[in-house]
Amino acid sequence: MTVGLTVVSGSGHTWRLTHQIGSGSEGFVYGVDDARPLVAKLVPDPPDPEAYRRRVARLVRQRREPRTVGLLSGTPVRLAWPLVPVHTAGGTGADRVDGYVMTDMRHAYQPFSHLIAPATRRTFLPGATWALALRAALALARLLGELHAEGYVVGDLTPDNLWVDATGRVGMADVDSWQFRDGREVFPGRMRTPGYTAPERIGAPVGTPPDTASDDFALAVLVHQLLMAGLHPFAGHPADGGDYLSYDDNVVHGRCRIVDRTSVLLPRPVPPADLLPRRLTELFRMAFAGAGRRPAAAEWARALAAELAPGRLKVCAANARHVHTVERPWCPWCDQAERGADSYPGDRCPGPGGSGDSHPGPGHPGHPQEET
Repeated sequence: MTVGLTVVSGSGHTWRLTHQIGSGSEGFVYGVDDARPLVAKLVPDPPDPEAYRRRVARLVRQRREPRTVGLLSGTPVRLAWPLVPVHTAGGTGADRVDGYVMTDMRHAYQPFSHLIAPATRRTFLPGATWALALRAALALARLLGELHAEGYVVGDLTPDNLWVDATGRVGMADVDSWQFRDGREVFPGRMRTPGYTAPERIGAPVGTPPDTASDDFALAVLVHQLLMAGLHPFAGHPADGGDYLSYDDNVVHGRCRIVDRTSVLLPRPVPPADLLPRRLTELFRMAFAGAGRRPAAAEWARALAAELAPGRLKVCAANARHVHTVERPWCPWCDQAERGADSYPGDRCPGPGGSGDSHPGPGHPGHPQEET
């Protein structure tokens, strides 16, 4: 689809599209020639075009309902909600492409991946510390909890549809793929992304609807990535000697370091497993163990807020960028740096025997050895 397209709303208002910003599994996002921070999403080939047009129209209408007004309150706006349905001008029948105009999240946020991945974090969020990761995790959990409370299921919660700013505020896009009810009609979610799909949905027939529990699995994956400097909780080569196939294969077979340290092999430079506070470790185990209740978004929000309470975080005296829980008697990021990587580089750590946190070296009996 080329730039220079014009889209038109049902009332006849037109917008000229300037350039392609991004694309996903279903659609393309374009800049809009408008004084306001707007973009347009077009979906060229939905499975059911009429159902898609109805979905977008209902979301636009719901924007004025009390449950959605609350979600859209505040500045900056947290959701790239459909503002008005549009279609390509002059298109009819198979030539018509539908979509909607929405807020341009780039106006207030950066892509979520900028905070998760150490390389992009150093470039785009150079002042970030583990405290910022905690705040973003809390903001995401609170937002998801609010969505669930109002009857929305994201269904495909991934870094690709999330946004974050330098203070840890979080925004979300791709609202048109959510599962929701409008009157008696249910608009099911159908998208799923490898690595963020709950085990009960992996291999399920296409069209199997998501629920809040599947969102909660994806939330736990994202919180783990935030707090573990991008490390996916199901990363690692199978320790039984089998071939690594995918995150989803590890999910199905329960290969997860935080649940079973002996299940996977990981490179030594990954962040140490014991950098997490005990209460968060327990929530991760409940989320990933595959049996029993999975922690809900609201429960994650309470636990993350508690870890941000006064006195719960400590700054390494050797490197002000190294922030960690007070439960850890020495700096986990210095430990990681000694293994060949530093997720929050700053001043060089002095190493064993230097100034800073109590930081015994790898030979010290109290030093936790990273499992392999």
